[in-house]
Amino acid sequence: MARQKNWMDPNGVIANWMRNRNTIEFLGIWETLYNPDFNPLEFEGFRQQAGLNAFTLSPSRWIESTNAIGIKGISLCQ
Repeated sequence: MARQKNWMDPNGVIANWMRNRNTIEFLGIWETLYNPDFNPLEFEGFRQQAGLNAFTLSPSRWIESTNAIGIKGISLCQ
């Protein structure tokens, strides 16, 4: 989907999507429901920062910090 939005820079599309507070909250809720190893303390830190101009988050940082399993398919687009 990111390549269809911007075939020259799909990573930028994903990076912008992951800066959004609603995205972080959705990912956190999904992981809480389906991932018993999810780290809610790290999630809370990301949730508080999400939406701020200086906030950036890559799929790999999300996965490594929170033990996330839901977005492994896009972790290759760093």
